[in-house]
Amino acid sequence: MGDERWREVDEYLVAHLLAEDDALDQALARSEVAGLPRINVAANQGKLLELLATIHGARRILEIGTLGGYSTIWLARSLPRDGTLLSLELEAGNAEVARANIERAGLDSVAHVRVGPAARSMRELIAEGAEPFDFIFIDADKESYPEYLELSVELSRPGTVIVADNVVREGEVINPLSPDLRVQGIRRFLEAASQNDRLDGTAIQTVGVKGYDGFALFVVKA
Repeated sequence: MGDERWREVDEYLVAHLLAEDDALDQALARSEVAGLPRINVAANQGKLLELLATIHGARRILEIGTLGGYSTIWLARSLPRDGTLLSLELEAGNAEVARANIERAGLDSVAHVRVGPAARSMRELIAEGAEPFDFIFIDADKESYPEYLELSVELSRPGTVIVADNVVREGEVINPLSPDLRVQGIRRFLEAASQNDRLDGTAIQTVGVKGYDGFALFVVKA
């Protein structure tokens, strides 16, 4: 079995378990027209994020890496009426597309995008004394994952859930000599997580329309 079967199975699962969704479909279509790379989460992965945040009862969500706002929409739908989501995006053009997609989805009252380097924005939030987040999703440049993890813990409370995407890299994560800086960033991220006494978690391999990859899931301890 390979990529074609993985794609077919994902399509089968999505067709049976996820309803057609014009807001999400249009978000992808408009992102493609704007020239954004097709690196958004898959539909069933987006639904998983929504369910995880809903199960956790998250009221405040932080997303690191917005792109066109596809995963932002999934996550924002989990929020209660008084909830809020802040998404951090480096590129102003991406943020503009994402804001338009979020508004069309009717979620602009709860989901907001801040432009600039994510680590800088996170340090600004810490300096501002921001209320801790209940759920954090990391899906940005892999080289910076170790720094994002450290800052995410600072922006957390006991019980905060942290999800990090793309941590397997087609299995290359096990290669200590990989010349890929993204792989080395993920390796440092996993090593940092393993040594952080405040984190309890795991990582799971996945296959599907996005190929062979995986995600890490952590809970912040007291």
